[in-house]
Amino acid sequence: MMVWLRLSLRQLARDWRAGELRLVAMALIVAVSSLTSVDFFTGRVRQAVELQATELLAADLVVRSVGPAPPALIEQARALGLKTALTVSFRSVVVVGEKLQLAEVKAAQPGYPLRGQLRVSDQLFAPETTAAAPPPGAAWLDSRLFQQLGLEVGEQVRLGAASLRAEKVLTYEPDRGGDLFNIAPRLLMNLADLERADLIQPGSRATHKLLAAGPGDAVADFRALVESREEYDIQGIRDARPELRSTLDRAEQFLTLAVLVSIALAGLALALSAQRYAVRHFDNCAIMRCFGARQDLIVKLHFAQLLVLALLCSGAGCAIGYLGQQGLAWLMSGLVARPLPAPTPAPVITGMAAGVLMTLGFAMPQIARLKRVAPLRTLRRDLTPLPPGNLVIYPAAVGSLLLLTLWRSSNLELALYGMVGLLLTGLLSFLTARLAIRGLDGLRAKVGSAVRFGLANIVRRAPLSAAQILAVGLGAMALTLLTLVRADLLKHWRDRLPEGAPNYFLINIQPGEVNEVKDYLQARAGLAARTHPMVRARLTAINGEAVNPDDYEDEEARMFARRIFNLSVAETLQEDNRLVEGEWWGDTDDLLFSFEDEFAKTLNIARGDRLTFAIAEQRVSGVVANLRWVDWDTFNVNFFVVVNPGALDSYPATYITSFHLPESDKGLLLDLVRAYPSVTVVDVDAILSQVRSIMKQVIRAVEFVFGFTLLAGIVVLLAALQTTQDERRRESALLSTIGAGRRHIAAGLLAEFAVIGLLAGVIGALGATVAAAILAEQVFRMEMAVNPWALLVAPLLCALVVVAGGLAGARRVLSVPPLVAFREA
Repeated sequence: MMVWLRLSLRQLARDWRAGELRLVAMALIVAVSSLTSVDFFTGRVRQAVELQATELLAADLVVRSVGPAPPALIEQARALGLKTALTVSFRSVVVVGEKLQLAEVKAAQPGYPLRGQLRVSDQLFAPETTAAAPPPGAAWLDSRLFQQLGLEVGEQVRLGAASLRAEKVLTYEPDRGGDLFNIAPRLLMNLADLERADLIQPGSRATHKLLAAGPGDAVADFRALVESREEYDIQGIRDARPELRSTLDRAEQFLTLAVLVSIALAGLALALSAQRYAVRHFDNCAIMRCFGARQDLIVKLHFAQLLVLALLCSGAGCAIGYLGQQGLAWLMSGLVARPLPAPTPAPVITGMAAGVLMTLGFAMPQIARLKRVAPLRTLRRDLTPLPPGNLVIYPAAVGSLLLLTLWRSSNLELALYGMVGLLLTGLLSFLTARLAIRGLDGLRAKVGSAVRFGLANIVRRAPLSAAQILAVGLGAMALTLLTLVRADLLKHWRDRLPEGAPNYFLINIQPGEVNEVKDYLQARAGLAARTHPMVRARLTAINGEAVNPDDYEDEEARMFARRIFNLSVAETLQEDNRLVEGEWWGDTDDLLFSFEDEFAKTLNIARGDRLTFAIAEQRVSGVVANLRWVDWDTFNVNFFVVVNPGALDSYPATYITSFHLPESDKGLLLDLVRAYPSVTVVDVDAILSQVRSIMKQVIRAVEFVFGFTLLAGIVVLLAALQTTQDERRRESALLSTIGAGRRHIAAGLLAEFAVIGLLAGVIGALGATVAAAILAEQVFRMEMAVNPWALLVAPLLCALVVVAGGLAGARRVLSVPPLVAFREA
């Protein structure tokens, strides 16, 4: 082993015994343990939540194809330890006597669904029970199909060449997706009856699905296997229902933000700790220079020392993180319905690498000062080496933070917003702190001696005081920001799917029955239902060019180009809609369209385009007046395309409404269907319950992850207060020598800490409010009201915490005899 490396390890052991490295080690351990705790725990929670969310797919992975899945592929899935089930979906006509009705038919193998459960009832709108897939010879029909065919439970229905018994009312399928208002009613049958029905012929338009479920690694391996073959379309949990996907995405955005803030705070604490460590080693380095040590040797010694410390502390942090998440998993054992999956080793690699990278980026620029220590410092203690230039410190810290952020974050937009926000906030906070300190200088003559002593400490060490205010302010800003975003995010989620969200839709209401149905709902259930007209139309031309589905490369765009739309009329903008581009209707007789923003982008439609729709045998043309953002998660009635009032009055329309109906009032729906046979009831209560359950689990995960960031904020506070501890000891010793009492010195320190805390709290609260507003608008896409309490409570809490932490650390300062303090100086 090289001599310099042995010497470095000896110095590491000596500095550790002397306590020189404890603050650096604490910053590293807390940083890595918080990172790995978040990684371990949230990784497991995310896996468990997604496993539970797979119930909305009826599997962990769905492989779709136009033909039956080959037996070899099924065997490969089973060889990996996966359970499988096959389904075939198609449209066909169900016949009862002289009545015919187009239906969405699904034929499923026994064992379907692999995730979640089917729910059925013995009569229309009767209590639900869970059940396995229907047996051969039986069919389960949803309530719409029973209503439209005038069918009773137990009667026979004809499907192709097969006769099936309408055994039960199908109320819920886990993997039922699509637009509720454009799909036909549902029929579920056994796959064994499909051949007898003789409906699937070569060239038939049917969707074949291979459902797979099992261990996460096996699912990932099977997905990788299938992705290499172009003839299959793969659907995982994040490709599933949009209302669930948006919730999971927002949860992941918050976790990304929490991790980014943790990294930044831990790095700031590490930089402050390394600065103090470097200052306390000036004398040692000066003596080494006197004995002939070269500058590069000094850098090597301390670099190796910090690298070994980083590896040891990162390992300890990973171990603590693992134990921490185990304790959290035990405490939160009811967080998800299924047991949490075992943690993966990936966070260990992340934690070790993060510890080393943070040391290089945040600590080494401060350690680089040691090579500039002059030998003459042994005689003149005022000769302190110049700090490394800003072109060294800031790019190193920012570069390491950016690398860690991009590595840890799957959301580049959020990472960049967070990085830019932190940098701008840091710069503005530092400038604000310097201006505030300059203002304090004029207050010293107007206050008592103890407070004057505290203000003098701040003014005399203006650059260091500004750095302390910046550090504590950024910590306060980060915690306030996460508190604001967390509170608004959780409120936003709860508001998106409140307990009173619509759970029933009435469609196919005839124009002459609209008022009667509304009066019925008002009289029987006290519901003031709002109806919306629907006119069926097909998009035929954009700016005079015919719409050809094959011209679109995106499969979703091709599907939209083929479909028949429901155009509706909107006099005012709905509460769950927001204008993205353009203005709402003006005073005009022309036909104007309002498009949902993402829908318009998919079809390459822009504001100002002239569109032509075919309604029955007629053509209507109009201009796209505006684009809207639509919150689909509310389950309110919403449309991709709406037009201005009066534009469609001459065209045939049906009406739709939605409402929330308690379980106790479900019986009135049967009477409504009997009174108005053309009206169809769509029950989405089961879907709402499932999505709401998953949202609650995600919210709990977010709430617990928030606590990890608090630890990083505490470390920043301790590091900031420790940076001036040596100076305070000397100043207190000097004041004691000239007759100042212990109580007088403590009062001065109290004033200093209170002012630092208040300034940092104000800066943090203002920065957090601005950052939260930007994140809410640009990243989370939600509205956020300014919270005046944050501007008041955050500074007061910050001042209390800084005072408490500062006085706790100052006890040793006040207890050291003056002679000892002067000798150590």
